[in-house]
Amino acid sequence: MGRFIALMILIIPIIIAGYGIKLMRDTIFQLLNSPYPNLSLQFSVGFLLFLAGLSFIGGFIFYRDRKNGKIAPRFQRKKTKP
Repeated sequence: MGRFIALMILIIPIIIAGYGIKLMRDTIFQLLNSPYPNLSLQFSVGFLLFLAGLSFIGGFIFYRDRKNGKIAPRFQRKKTKP
């Protein structure tokens, strides 16, 4: 059940990143979508949405791998001395 919930949490950023790619592609082909007044704003919003989705997915994978001990030693958490 936990894996299913994690998959559902990851679907939302994937959709956001996909929409960002669509906006950037539409800008390259000079297709202006309705809520954006010009192409440069449309491309900027698409780029920000893509980065937001990608960073969320990357952070999720990084956190999961750090918890399981599958990352390089330099990214491991420092142990504090009591």
